[in-house]
Amino acid sequence: MTRVTPSRESSGGVGAWLIGGAIAVTGLCVGVCLWWLSRPVAVEDLPPVVVAERSAPVVPSLEPVRPSVRPAVAPVAAPMHVEDPAPMPVDEPPPAPEGKTGTALYQRGTKPLKRGLVVPDDFELPPGYMRHYQTTDNGQPLAAILMFHPDFTPRDANGQPIPIPENRVVPEELAPPGMPHQLLEIPVEDEDSQ
Repeated sequence: MTRVTPSRESSGGVGAWLIGGAIAVTGLCVGVCLWWLSRPVAVEDLPPVVVAERSAPVVPSLEPVRPSVRPAVAPVAAPMHVEDPAPMPVDEPPPAPEGKTGTALYQRGTKPLKRGLVVPDDFELPPGYMRHYQTTDNGQPLAAILMFHPDFTPRDANGQPIPIPENRVVPEELAPPGMPHQLLEIPVEDEDSQ
């Protein structure tokens, strides 16, 4: 195996060139800096500084001060008494119908019941659907029906919004897959049952 050792002649030549180049660049930088600093710098003239002389103190005169003439003031009318406004009539609630008390005072059917698909209690709803619970006027709870969530807009395969009913009750064709299609039967209530 042969060993190659660099000779002094080959390494000394390159090193001398590097040192000489570095000295030349440094000298050039120093020369540019000295030239830049030796240029005259234009300085804007500052405004002259003016020192004000102190004025002599004012000596007060000993003559009596005469009151100045004031313009005549127009007389002001006395404030008039303002009567308090008449009290507003208080609307009294209408008298309660005889024989009715509590929730029976409220009119029936003010919010009609919605008819829709019954959601079984054990059926897990996908996102966008919700259960809507209702109660009859007699207080009888009904089975939950399927409705669209207020923050949900169903879309078709192309991403276009699907029109839904105004009351947000889910029609049979838009029900989630696997859910049984059973419509809610709303019981008929008697008016005199209370």
